[in-house]
Amino acid sequence: MLRIVIIDDHPVARHGLRAMLEPSFDVVASVAEAKSLPRTTTGRVPAHVALVDLYLADDRPALDVIADLSVDLPVLVVSASRSPADVLAAMQAGASGYETKHAAAEAYAAAIEAVAGGDIYLSSQLADLIQAAMDHHPPAPEPAQLSIREREVLSYIARGFTHQQVATRMKISQSTVNTYIARIRSKLGLGNKAQLALAALRYPPVPGRAG
Repeated sequence: MLRIVIIDDHPVARHGLRAMLEPSFDVVASVAEAKSLPRTTTGRVPAHVALVDLYLADDRPALDVIADLSVDLPVLVVSASRSPADVLAAMQAGASGYETKHAAAEAYAAAIEAVAGGDIYLSSQLADLIQAAMDHHPPAPEPAQLSIREREVLSYIARGFTHQQVATRMKISQSTVNTYIARIRSKLGLGNKAQLALAALRYPPVPGRAG
């Protein structure tokens, strides 16, 4: 069973998330601030995924908390904000996924399982919002060094598909998708999954693909 920790400064939100996610997940801790999380003797948080509210106690996004936790485990940001700027900032800080507090329990479960498995999670609605915001800016140059299939994978990632969903859509194995993603990250010099998600949103889709 996947072990998760919840960080949210609102008691009602913490209790609600815990009640919604148990018993499907083992909630190791539910705390108001990151410094209250349990740690092993090596300083690691004993969990597979951390759920973190974007705004903790003040009006500034908790990007430092996201950056610190994401060194050791995937971070799924949980926030009432649907602002493209907030989503991008969280992903740039190192989050592996972003889900809004408007989502159903099934969506949370899918998000947790996706990031725990090494995927990037961004709901299609959030991806659409970010893409719409980016449409107001000049597009990034097309990555000519990527193959058609690699660009197709990027197109699916930009729409919030998990690696397994990409594999199903493209009729290839998940290991092949993982290989494509590794090549993309290498060719574009992307250091982490968050940078991959941002690159996917910035680059144009393959014409006639990923529909």
